[in-house]
Amino acid sequence: MDSIKKWAYTGVVIFVLLAAFVQSTAIAADSLKKTIFLHYWTGALQGGIDDMVRTFNQRNPQYPIKATGFEHESFKVSIKVMLAGGNPPDLFSYWAGARVQALVDAGYLAPIDDLWEQNKLNEHFTPALMKASTYNGNKYIIPVTQHYAAFFYNKEIFDKNKIEIPRIWEDFLKICQQLQSVGITPIALGSKERWPAQFWFDYILLRTAGPSYRQKLMSGQAAYTDAEVKKAYSLWKQLLDQGYFNASPNLYNWSDASKMVFSGEAAMTLMGTWIIGLLDGQMGWLQGIGYDFFSFPVIDPLVPGVAVGPVDAIVLPREANHFEAAKTALIYFSEDTPQQEMSKGSGALAPNQTISPSFYTPLQQRILQTIKNTPHWAFNYDLATPPPVAEVGLNSFSKFLEHPEQYLDILKDTEKKAKVAFSAH
Repeated sequence: MDSIKKWAYTGVVIFVLLAAFVQSTAIAADSLKKTIFLHYWTGALQGGIDDMVRTFNQRNPQYPIKATGFEHESFKVSIKVMLAGGNPPDLFSYWAGARVQALVDAGYLAPIDDLWEQNKLNEHFTPALMKASTYNGNKYIIPVTQHYAAFFYNKEIFDKNKIEIPRIWEDFLKICQQLQSVGITPIALGSKERWPAQFWFDYILLRTAGPSYRQKLMSGQAAYTDAEVKKAYSLWKQLLDQGYFNASPNLYNWSDASKMVFSGEAAMTLMGTWIIGLLDGQMGWLQGIGYDFFSFPVIDPLVPGVAVGPVDAIVLPREANHFEAAKTALIYFSEDTPQQEMSKGSGALAPNQTISPSFYTPLQQRILQTIKNTPHWAFNYDLATPPPVAEVGLNSFSKFLEHPEQYLDILKDTEKKAKVAFSAH
């Protein structure tokens, strides 16, 4: 059986590498004519990007962009193949944080301090986003979305069962029990691609151990066998033991979980605001009527609040074929109009702070206010720790969901592998 799994895994890798080669060849063939922009906004995540590019091309016919989307997981492998092969696109989307840091350290990206200075972008982005755009002392990214992870819930289910929004952990447990008692799965989770599970670890750890400890863990200064991490896994395990999640979460993806909430099979899901693009744009669900959101509840009132989420960005490879044209596009993507277009399609908040709050829907306005009222902001797990370590952690979440009773052994194994990954980083 192990040999079969190994051959199956090898086949998947070969397929992804072949797809990257074909895509890279297509880029090379078209690179003489257009600025090539590769991104991962496809499928359930596709909202907004086509509108941004279409508007740019209408305004800049001398610098046409050809935008091509890659499936989310395939993108992660494919872009690295292109960069290593010296045949990157002119621009590509990427995740701010540890993933951009890894590409900067590898020398793949070009700094864009000149764009920031010439266009006074420090006036357009908050100090937190300016910090998120800075690596090794230089600016490397243009932020285009800011997402926030929270609970999105079926409002009809909550209203019918007279459920009040939980502010503290004890109340959250009570509503899970109440929902289960009437035959509704309290929480939908689709962790087939591993990353959706990370928000549970992130928030429980941040709500119990706090942001300072979490940063130590993300940088290798704390251990996965520490009492703080064990406590987080233990609280997560209690939810699994009570049957508050749907069965076999690793068999479903995040959009499957979202559909469970939409259909009423489950009451809520912990997910980023990109779910808005799916629920609104592809399902036609009405904000504030069909669904709503609430923040992850407080577990320890003495621990400062933290909002979690990713920032999507656009970066410029050092070996871009159309370097100056790509810089023109980057300037455009920093402006309020394209960021509004991306926000409408994706459900994200626009990083450009010159955009008036009145632009957003009432639900998004409340999300924006929630972020402003939260003392700290943190990148989600796989953007907060080096990519090799993130792989170890994401694998541990998948194992834990299948065998929660083995969490102590899983954490020992995770710490052992994380040490190796940190030392090789």
